Amino acid sequence: MTDQQTPLIDHLTELRNRLLRMIAAVLLAFVAIAPFARTLFTWLSEPLARHLPAESSLIATQVASPFLTPFKMALVAAIFLVIPYLLYQVWAFIAPGLYQREKRLVLPLMVASSLLFYLGAAFAWFVVLPLVFGFFVAVAPEGVAVMTDIHHYLNFVLSLFLAFGLAFQVPVATVLIVRAGLTTPAAMKTKRPYVLVGVFIVGMLLTPPDVISQTLLALPVYALFELGLVMAYWLVPGIREVEAQRGER
Repeated sequence: MTDQQTPLIDHLTELRNRLLRMIAAVLLAFVAIAPFARTLFTWLSEPLARHLPAESSLIATQVASPFLTPFKMALVAAIFLVIPYLLYQVWAFIAPGLYQREKRLVLPLMVASSLLFYLGAAFAWFVVLPLVFGFFVAVAPEGVAVMTDIHHYLNFVLSLFLAFGLAFQVPVATVLIVRAGLTTPAAMKTKRPYVLVGVFIVGMLLTPPDVISQTLLALPVYALFELGLVMAYWLVPGIREVEAQRGER
C-alpha cells in the first residue's frame, strides 16, 4: 500500500465512522419517539383540526396509512431532533482540514444554521399553518366536506417545515458567499430589488401553491437577507477594507 493510499483509507474510515454515528443517533431517537408516534401525529394535526367543522375529520384513504403515516412522522421527527448532532459530525469530519481562521467561521455558522432551521420550522408551525388552514377551510365551496387524508396532510406539513427551515438559511448563505470573495455586502445592497423578486419566486417554488404561504415565506426570507448582510460585516474579517478598496462604500 502506498503512502498516498494510506491517508485516503484513513479519511474513508473516518467518514464511515461519522456516518455510522449519525445513523445510530437517528435510530436511537426514532426508537425513543416511535411509541409516541400516534400522540405526536394528533398534536401535529391540531392546526388543521382546530379549523375543521365539527362534522369533519382527518381520514385515511389507504389501507396502511394509519400505520405508515405515524411511522414516517416519527422517523422525520427523529432526524429533526438530532440535527445539531448530525451537523457536529460533519464539523468534526471537516475540521482537521481547516485553517484556524476557517474553524472560527464554520463553527458559528453551523450553530446558526441549526437555530435558523428550527426557527423556520417554528415560524411555519405557529404562523403559517394556522393562517393557511383557516383560509383553506373558509373558502371551501358550500356543500363540500373538508376531510383531508392523513398521508397528504403529513406531506403538506413536512414540506412547509422543510421549505421554511431551508429558506431561513439565507443569512448563512449570504455570509458564505461574502467569505468566498464572490461579492461584498455593499454590492449585494444594490441588488435588493432583484432579491425581493427572487424571494417571491423561491416562495412559489418551495411552498404549496397558495399565495398565503408563498408570501409568508418570502417576507421573512428578505428580512433574513438583510440580517445576513449584518452578519457578513461581523463574521468576515476585513470586508469593510475590501469594500473601501473597490470604492463600494
